[in-house]
Amino acid sequence: MSDFAPLPTPPYYAVIFSARRTEGDFGYDAMAEKMAEMAAAQPGYLGIETTRNDAGFGITVSYWADEAALVNWKNVSEHALAQKLGRERWYSYYTVRVAKVERHYDGPEGRS
Repeated sequence: MSDFAPLPTPPYYAVIFSARRTEGDFGYDAMAEKMAEMAAAQPGYLGIETTRNDAGFGITVSYWADEAALVNWKNVSEHALAQKLGRERWYSYYTVRVAKVERHYDGPEGRS
């Protein structure tokens, strides 16, 4: 997986998931890999970017063509199970933010 998701010209949606992991794997890595594969197969999926530091804090941003696509992903039963396990086993705290991306810039030159 590359570092940056190849994204289309906006608008599109971003789901920003920030979380602090609990200690231990408890099946997390396998489920994370499965969820990434399943999300990529969903209609309207555009890409994902993720990072985690050594202290267990991570951010994953998934990108979606429209709001209907991200709502459909949220309602996939296996995704709902992963969310439940996340609350019970994998995260001591998390927050989810949903944003509509109106514009983006690439760099290092950035906005010209």
